[in-house]
Amino acid sequence: MMAKNHPVFARIGFQIGLFSALFGFQTNVAGAIETPQADRSQDFYKGKTVTIVVGYTPGGGYDMNARLLSRHIGRYISNKPNIVVSNMPGAAGISSIQYVNQSAPKDGTYILTFNFGHITDARLGTSSVKLDFTKYNWIGSISQDLAVCLIWNAIGVSSMEQAKAHKGLHFGLTAAGSSSHVNTKILKNVFKLPINQVAGYPGSAEQRLAVERGELDGQCNPWSSTPVEWINGHKFYTMMKFTPVNVPDLPQDVPYAVDIAPSKGDAEVIKLLTSAAQLGRPFVMPLGVPNDRLALIRTAFDQTMADPEFLRDAAAGRMDVSPLNAAESLAIVKAINDASDSVAALAKKVLED
Repeated sequence: MMAKNHPVFARIGFQIGLFSALFGFQTNVAGAIETPQADRSQDFYKGKTVTIVVGYTPGGGYDMNARLLSRHIGRYISNKPNIVVSNMPGAAGISSIQYVNQSAPKDGTYILTFNFGHITDARLGTSSVKLDFTKYNWIGSISQDLAVCLIWNAIGVSSMEQAKAHKGLHFGLTAAGSSSHVNTKILKNVFKLPINQVAGYPGSAEQRLAVERGELDGQCNPWSSTPVEWINGHKFYTMMKFTPVNVPDLPQDVPYAVDIAPSKGDAEVIKLLTSAAQLGRPFVMPLGVPNDRLALIRTAFDQTMADPEFLRDAAAGRMDVSPLNAAESLAIVKAINDASDSVAALAKKVLED
């Protein structure tokens, strides 16, 4: 397990301790997962290809993080297998989750990264596909998700009051259950913004192009996925963020959604709906992977998170590194699943039209 005083953990301080403070959960991270010991079959990966499956098109945040990991983790896997990324868009990543669960080999050659919003969606029972994210072999998460919702400057909105008074704001939608979908629903049903969600976008890269074309008025997305030219050109108004932290290039006056919630009950609902953001860039393997190979991949992931070359690569791409290991990741999923039924019921209503 990576030492807690490692500098990569200091980059963003919103980790399991904050989640416990918000919800009153006690998470025994050390005992959450018993990591198996690798045996003598480390030669398995010799000449093999390990595929990281991404449920979105190239160019978005999940794809960028998968490719970042693919460039470095191979150095820490025995016999240095080839690492490739395979994009499998569809239903906000559900198609890729089902593929890895049902069709991909369970031999340790397939890793999945998916939208963390599906974890909350599974707890609320709002998806037609029944998923239990405690029933996966967790590898870890590269970083939490600092998500924001923004409006393109061309429509002349520069305050929440103006946004509420606008005749209609068009935001993109990949599919129900994604984090961007959840955050947009919070804008619409908690903050009462006149938002119309436009479906049909396979990923965030396509949504960004639609915003630039004037086809959409804004979007909810990870701050790290916001184009640098948008930031430097002051091309949008940032309404709110969904994590109580900041980064150097995010304006300090952007409010945290919980702090400006209309009521205390609304604040509790927002906390539940956005708590999975701690697992912003999650990586898992399906059940059935041999224990020794799972141990090798978990160890390789943890070592990669502390690798200087990996950290330089991440910084060059404006990608945050605030990692969680397998045990810590699973503990957060279990805590979300343990949320009270009363708060979950209110949260479910927010996601309904």
